[in-house]
Amino acid sequence: MVKETGYYDILEVKPTATDAELKKAYRKLALKYHPDKNPDAGDKFKQISMAYEVLSDPKKREIYDKGGEEAIKGGASGGGFDFHSPMDIFDIFFGGGGGRRAAQRGPRKGKDVIHQMKVSLEDLYQGTVRKLALQKNVICNKCEGRGGKEGSVQKCTNCRGTGMQVRIQQLGPGMVQQIQSVCGECRGEGEVIDPKHRCKTCSGKKIVKERKILEVHIDKGMRDNQQIRFSGEGDQEPDLEPGDIVIVLDEEEHERFRRRGHDLIMTMNLELVEALCGFQKTVQTLDARTLVITNLPGEVIKHQDVKCVMGEGMPVYRDPFEKGRLIIQFLVNFPEKISPSDIPTLETVLPPRQEIIIPDSAEECTLQNFDSSQDHVHHRGSHPGEAYDSDDEHPGGQRVQCASH
Repeated sequence: MVKETGYYDILEVKPTATDAELKKAYRKLALKYHPDKNPDAGDKFKQISMAYEVLSDPKKREIYDKGGEEAIKGGASGGGFDFHSPMDIFDIFFGGGGGRRAAQRGPRKGKDVIHQMKVSLEDLYQGTVRKLALQKNVICNKCEGRGGKEGSVQKCTNCRGTGMQVRIQQLGPGMVQQIQSVCGECRGEGEVIDPKHRCKTCSGKKIVKERKILEVHIDKGMRDNQQIRFSGEGDQEPDLEPGDIVIVLDEEEHERFRRRGHDLIMTMNLELVEALCGFQKTVQTLDARTLVITNLPGEVIKHQDVKCVMGEGMPVYRDPFEKGRLIIQFLVNFPEKISPSDIPTLETVLPPRQEIIIPDSAEECTLQNFDSSQDHVHHRGSHPGEAYDSDDEHPGGQRVQCASH
């Protein structure tokens, strides 16, 4: 049993109607009494929309069945429910974008304006202030954003101030199409201004262009793609909260250092004598200091060894006294050849060779330089392409040519 049947009567259904029956009833009546099709039935269209919104929601329907319309309206006034406008219900039902209108109930905000700013690694290390000049839309001071003299702005009668025209087209039995287009009279503005009374400063556009200088503070330790936001500095528009200007940092590639989190990575070339006998090297930092990198004699550096200097990496964002590491990868340059006369001297200081036992039946081989552009050598019992299927499997490898004696 239900206390009232008013909403059911409006939709011309029984109190036991299913969701499918409610949808079918709403579709039929909404199309019949839509303001674009039946301009004199505005109140009827509102009643149909209200009834459908309540009965299509299980919670609201239960409250209505128990307490009637008074219970529903009391719940709404007490903050229990949020009701949509009749056009929102229609748009949501027919897929016309009712969410757009619903979103406009709250404070509308303009779009954010995004600018990309190239910054060097030195700027991110030391911090800096950059000035950015840009053009933005601001509300015309002459007409205070009205577009003309006070009272000269009228709501467009063609679209009823919505800026859009909606036309319902019958495609067939039970099939309709909703066609929405920008109003040709007001060009989507929803308002019209008498040309005689238009503001001469903004030509009725309500906004003018203004040059704005922003000071962009780049703090120490900021990262690539980090955003700096200027709230409310975006384009202005009447009845619209200005959006933000968003600066996106674009880190430029550095010739010496590569950044990884809070660490700085670099490579350092060493001669073989430096790798074996110790060295001192200088490194110019991003804030123009000079570091002396020392490796004591006797501490051998191998090719591609990685060492680090603590506290000489990037500053930590918002904690600039803390820094990451300076990571150094060493690349040892080996000599092309060594004079035979120097070999005995080297043999006295270098670790001894490992002695191996050579069988009498062994074959002696001579190493030659490997050239990947030449055809592969076919060894006994092998097939073409079998020796080296991919150069990636033998990077920098040497071809071995065997000669039996």
